[in-house]
Amino acid sequence: MVRTPLTPEERERGERLGRLLREARGGRSMAEVAAVAGISAETLRKIETGRAPTPAFFTVAALARALGLSMDDLVVQCALAQVA
Repeated sequence: MVRTPLTPEERERGERLGRLLREARGGRSMAEVAAVAGISAETLRKIETGRAPTPAFFTVAALARALGLSMDDLVVQCALAQVA
């Protein structure tokens, strides 16, 4: 399967998501948050750095739960970052 290249907007959105998750993680380690979310620390690292700009919905939902974020808040924060 050949993957369609991401647009600049998709890359930027992935970077914004990564920043929001990193900020929400605060002082907690990647390994700790990843374990609570049920994903690998490497997957979290890729999301936070924007190397995985389009993570699966359930991965984002698990991270939001592990970080105490609501999906609604995450969407709003991403949208606000886009407008700013």
